[in-house]
Amino acid sequence: MIFFVGSAMADGAASSGGGLMSFLPMVLFIGIIYFLLIRPQQKRTKQHQALVSAIKKGDKVVTNSGIIGTIAKVLNDQEVLIEISDKIFVKFVKSTIASVVNPTAPASAVSVSTPTTEQNTTEVETGPILKKEKVVASIQKKNQKNVKQSVTKKPKK
Repeated sequence: MIFFVGSAMADGAASSGGGLMSFLPMVLFIGIIYFLLIRPQQKRTKQHQALVSAIKKGDKVVTNSGIIGTIAKVLNDQEVLIEISDKIFVKFVKSTIASVVNPTAPASAVSVSTPTTEQNTTEVETGPILKKEKVVASIQKKNQKNVKQSVTKKPKK
């Protein structure tokens, strides 16, 4: 009987060290969650607070709702007046401003090249808006040709 009590005590002593080892994965998991989720969110929050506090009159901004406008007046620490169109002003809470847009785009950002004899006009790097305008213009020309042809044809009797 004493033999069984002794082995039971030995098992209890061995399991106390194992309890600490079973707690270690949970600590590592909490550490990973902190560095992957919590810390980056805190950095973004600090950057947004710095952006909001640095807003001044004349800055072009985009709000969280997608409205683009220019800061007309900083009313107080929490509110700004944004001009969204000519003489149309809207009052916003500063924290709803998502980003400040750089009003002067660098010249290298716009790349418009003139077509050479080897290039087709659809291959010119003019951006999606200009390509769309060219496509619309070509469709309109085709429609005008179709209308002229249908007007010149005499109806069959």
